[in-house]
Amino acid sequence: MFSKLAKVANAVFAVALGAALLGTGAGPSVAAPGPPVIGGGSGIVIDNMFECTVTTVGHDNAGRLVGLTAGHCGDPGAQVYAEVDREAGVIGRFVYSNAELDYAVIEFEPGAITPVNRIGNVTITGIGGPAQFPMIVCKEGRTTGNTCGITYGDVFGTNIETWTQMCVVEGDSGAPVVAGTTLVGMVNAYLAIACFGPEVGTNMSAIMNDLNARGGPGAGFMPI
Repeated sequence: MFSKLAKVANAVFAVALGAALLGTGAGPSVAAPGPPVIGGGSGIVIDNMFECTVTTVGHDNAGRLVGLTAGHCGDPGAQVYAEVDREAGVIGRFVYSNAELDYAVIEFEPGAITPVNRIGNVTITGIGGPAQFPMIVCKEGRTTGNTCGITYGDVFGTNIETWTQMCVVEGDSGAPVVAGTTLVGMVNAYLAIACFGPEVGTNMSAIMNDLNARGGPGAGFMPI
């Protein structure tokens, strides 16, 4: 997806693709009683190196507790830690990563997290189709928190991605994009300049279609 976005950026704006939104150098965390609370908008640390944001947490059709994030955040087998409580140890592992759609599935260790449907100012009550121009959508990212902006839509008719005008920077990769309380996409990249250039993200409808067609962890996903 990122090579494709780079070509789009060069062709349309004659600028380079904004950084893959991986944060680095996680700061100190403060442990809270019980398993760390994780939901769409939570910060995670991958392999003790990279920071990203959880898109959503829920169960698949086999009853596994799984989460979604951006695919460029990790490969299968990558270990996941909660940014809010690194001392809790490994809370899950990447079990699938799709480079084309740029999404990944995390399977959480039993009892390792407290799953929730609200983080910050974003609540997720369901999954819906892509947002359309001129809808206002919002995201909750581990770096920039809650930001909102206008939807430009599927600019190039890919049926995969939606462009919006939301502030995103490194570490926001995977952040849930919502219309109200409906999860419609995830954050994957920005074009040109952070918090100025358009944000581009994968539609949840494309992710769900791929998950269900592939089977295995994440198939039949339903958010908490």
